[in-house]
Amino acid sequence: MKIVVMGVSGCGKSTVGALLADHHGAPFLDGDSLHPQRNVDKMAAGTPLDDADRQPWLEEIGRRFAAAGPEPLVIACSALKRAYRTTIRGGAPDVRFVHLHGTVDLLAERLAARPGHFMPASLLRSQLQTLEPLGPDETGIVLDISATPAVLARRAAAWLEAGVSAA
Repeated sequence: MKIVVMGVSGCGKSTVGALLADHHGAPFLDGDSLHPQRNVDKMAAGTPLDDADRQPWLEEIGRRFAAAGPEPLVIACSALKRAYRTTIRGGAPDVRFVHLHGTVDLLAERLAARPGHFMPASLLRSQLQTLEPLGPDETGIVLDISATPAVLARRAAAWLEAGVSAA
């Protein structure tokens, strides 16, 4: 089972992803750790990444899934655009997406309370403008982040275990 926990910054991808991985006895990888330093520096300076910036990062995420072979793996990754998710599917055609979604106010509140992260709250609007919802042919589920991370992880696990094929 290959799972991407996706969404904009501040939605809880890392927290929910780690809980979901633990539930499935799978390794967890925070996609932020795979960004090249130039991407981290660009975001830290308040400059949104463009598609060219993201491409090598997304390809690396696909390679990590491919390298896992038949073993399960959960990766937290924004996966904002369909094209980005297609790149990831290049390494894991059967990947499933858990999209964590919330209101602008809740996301901004969470970002403001998150010290020391390279992604500034000022880039939230840019990410929301970039975000493309999962298509009906993409295997995924959308969960409202107003629930606790533990509840979100349980809902995602139940969906995965039920074998639901699309959002």
